[in-house]
Amino acid sequence: MSDVVSVMAGFVRTLRAAGVAADHERTRGFLEALENLNVGKRHDVYWAGRLTLCSGPDDLPRYDRCFTAYFDGRDAPRPLRPAVTVTRYTAWPGGGEEEGAGEKTTAATASVLEILRSRDVATLTPEERAEINRLLALLRTARETRLSRRLAPARHGSLDPRRTVREAMRRGGEPARLRFRDRRRKPRRVVLLIDVSGSMRAYADTLLRLAHAVVRSAPRATEVFSAGTRLTRLTAELRVRDAARAMDQVSAAIPDWSGGTRLGEELREFLKGPDARGAIVVIASDGWERGDPSLLGAQMARLGRMAHRVIWVNPHKGDPAYRPLTGGMRAALPHVDDLVAGHSLAAYEELAGLLAGRRAGHA
Repeated sequence: MSDVVSVMAGFVRTLRAAGVAADHERTRGFLEALENLNVGKRHDVYWAGRLTLCSGPDDLPRYDRCFTAYFDGRDAPRPLRPAVTVTRYTAWPGGGEEEGAGEKTTAATASVLEILRSRDVATLTPEERAEINRLLALLRTARETRLSRRLAPARHGSLDPRRTVREAMRRGGEPARLRFRDRRRKPRRVVLLIDVSGSMRAYADTLLRLAHAVVRSAPRATEVFSAGTRLTRLTAELRVRDAARAMDQVSAAIPDWSGGTRLGEELREFLKGPDARGAIVVIASDGWERGDPSLLGAQMARLGRMAHRVIWVNPHKGDPAYRPLTGGMRAALPHVDDLVAGHSLAAYEELAGLLAGRRAGHA
């Protein structure tokens, strides 16, 4: 395994040299993903790296070029198309072999998956949905950071008298180097409220799997609730490492699958607690509100004042003809920082970028 880690660390260094922001957190997510995959398969290594090491669309061409050059030992063609045909080779770190050992085989796996990334999950076959679920399990989301109240040793900042005096005492009272301290940076909390009502039936399962990936990326800085006719906290269930087990526990915990939607009442209940304060709040819903839209608007206004950022994920926004005409959406939109689609893997990757701190246009 140490040989595999060494090879993959070299690949990450290659990405950094090419301008891909593959930081320590993303590298750790990449290696954790590989622990659950077969490193003898090019397909698994490619997608594990792409989903964990790339932070935006600009990284994808660089990633493809580096992957081809590093593992194939040859230069990638220019220009590189977004949907590429991957050439599989038999020799891989870890001793695994592809099908057809002893010869080079070509498969259109990457181009098929590139198309699959943009497909609406409501239209997928069971096999395609299983592939999307597998890719979601590999997704690792970076997290926007904030300044903590706690101080930590630093090269610059305010003088740390205690450490400075302690250093001087170790040197027998002789003048020593000044020690400094500064506020730590920690991941900003993310709270997800996922609509599990009947109108969201085609998307709720996939959105909950996305929530599982977000929780796995920062378990202590993420909270997840389902929203239907009542608010249900799902954080503990989604902290289970295995995605299938986590979804089984979530299914058992949600009492109002495919019911109605009372987002206004549930937001009012949610805002009685401290979870929203200073957090990035993600609401995944189509906006079909059974209750009074004015109540939803009032609670969204409160949420906008309490949260650091409010992101609304609407699966129907992926349709170019979509217009936010429902009462719920019209009431919520003035208080939303970002309105994004929630219908495909590509849309979920865009959401991951927003959680990492990248800014999109205002809703």
